[in-house]
Amino acid sequence: MSFVLGIDTSNYTTSCALLDTADMSIRSCKKLLPVKQGERGLRQSDAVFHHTKQLPELMKQLFDKRYDLSAVGYSYAPRCAEGSYMPCFLVGENVAQAVSLACGADLEKTSHQVGHILAALYSCGKLDMLSSDKPFAAFHVSGGTTDLLLCEPDKAKLINITQIGGSRDLKGGQAIDRTGVRLGLSFPCGKELERLASESEHKIKPKASVDGLYCSLSGIENQCMKLIDESCSVADVAAYCIDCVCLAVEKMTVNLRHEYKDIPIIYAGGVMSNRFIKSKLEKYGSFAEPEFSSDNAVGVAVYAAIRKGKIKI
Repeated sequence: MSFVLGIDTSNYTTSCALLDTADMSIRSCKKLLPVKQGERGLRQSDAVFHHTKQLPELMKQLFDKRYDLSAVGYSYAPRCAEGSYMPCFLVGENVAQAVSLACGADLEKTSHQVGHILAALYSCGKLDMLSSDKPFAAFHVSGGTTDLLLCEPDKAKLINITQIGGSRDLKGGQAIDRTGVRLGLSFPCGKELERLASESEHKIKPKASVDGLYCSLSGIENQCMKLIDESCSVADVAAYCIDCVCLAVEKMTVNLRHEYKDIPIIYAGGVMSNRFIKSKLEKYGSFAEPEFSSDNAVGVAVYAAIRKGKIKI
């Protein structure tokens, strides 16, 4: 029996996970980075500090006993693309390298985005899609990205990702967080905004600006601010914001279906953990469970396990 450790230190959450290669079960620990009330995010220097403080605490929780580590995986950047970089990922990289050297375990790196996709495939029981010769599409919608990705299984690299659509301006999570902060919620605001939306009858008709496989989401923020200024109920503003993001993704999905026919679709990222969005869009594709949609290190562990031959798909 052996285990694979995954570490992810994104701009929102400190995460670590242990994958049991015998039965594919997961132990996972994660903690949001603290953000002061009224602020809409963190400076990278602050994110690095909080990860440095939080990761040892989470590792202590994760390693409740001695585990035989055969591999360690970590996320090194937001995307697998030239120029994609954030200092916060250095915290996870440093810890992963140290653990690897201390345990004699294999080391593997991938992007935060690939981690999200693999976590979704793991949650949906669809990791076998990586051994197919057929591509699939993935929506990665979070605070830092709203991307539509063409994912092609690759024997050498596991997966090739090409962006074929997404947002041209504001990201889905940004629209939600900025609206939530304006309503007095704590950042990140997804869960609290969803709670408020559950008190609304969703009567305000949503709007979405979509051109083919690309969308523009800045209008959502502007309209939500206008509704707040007009003293619209907080529940209705919350519902409107979520419904607009959902409508944009749905229109892009429909256009994707026209262009790529019956291509399988995976929805990943923190925004896709919203139950209202899932209820509207699950007829088009597969959704991960919320814990595997929001930031986590599960997909990173899965990536390392597959790449190092610790598990077969």
